[in-house]
Amino acid sequence: MSFFTGFTRRKKENKHLEMILDHDGRNWIVSGNSMRITASSLDGLDKKLERALADKLQEEKKLSVFMSFNNEVIPMWIRPYMNHYFNRILELPLQYQ
Repeated sequence: MSFFTGFTRRKKENKHLEMILDHDGRNWIVSGNSMRITASSLDGLDKKLERALADKLQEEKKLSVFMSFNNEVIPMWIRPYMNHYFNRILELPLQYQ
C-alpha cells in the first residue's frame, strides 16, 4: 500500500460521443447522434461540430468525440495497413482559435 493511496482522486470522466468520419472527395463529413456536418477542412469541421454541440457542451463542460473513419473510402489493397490511421479523438471545447 502506497503512502499516497488515500490522496488519489479519480479524474471525472468526460462525456464521450462516437461519430463516423468520412470524405466524399471534396469535403470531410462527420455524422452520428442525429447530425451530419460537412466542411472542406478538418479544422472547419471541428469548429462546426463544436458549435453544433454547444448545448451539450454547456451541460457537460467537456466532451470527447471519437471519430471512427469510414474505411470504405480507402482502396481495398491498402486497408490492412490503414485500419486506425484516420481515427481521431476531438476534445471539446477546442483549445485554439
